[in-house]
Amino acid sequence: MGYQFYGWEHALVKPVDEKYQMIQSPRHLYDMLSEIWCEYTCAPRLRQEWSRENMTLGQCSITAFLVQDIFGGQVYGILRPGGNYHCYNVVDGCCFDLTSEQFGEEAKTLVYEGNPEQFREVHFAKEEKRLRYEYLKRELSAALQKHIHMTE
Repeated sequence: MGYQFYGWEHALVKPVDEKYQMIQSPRHLYDMLSEIWCEYTCAPRLRQEWSRENMTLGQCSITAFLVQDIFGGQVYGILRPGGNYHCYNVVDGCCFDLTSEQFGEEAKTLVYEGNPEQFREVHFAKEEKRLRYEYLKRELSAALQKHIHMTE
């Protein structure tokens, strides 16, 4: 698969959580999430615009915090017009953004330096966001379990 997300060529970090050891890299995680991201996991304000062609739309914070669960590191946010933050990950000096494709050509202009760290306690204070994150995490765990059973 040809990857387009920011930092894909260097996204080679390994899981820090043993229960995710089957996920080989952020690129592998992207492949798995490509089957899970859906209208429900999209931020409510963007759901009408969500499509399989733009599957990363509205998925940034829940994805970035799931990436943090799996690979460690920090989540940072790029301030967007309207006051929201677009979240991405930095793990062991490796910066990548699994959901940057949602911005199309504008993605090339995003600046991944000097942005404030983001914290799940702040983001998940919004219950709908926490619930979407928990759903994404559950679906990923189910996909991993399915894969384990298929290889046994």
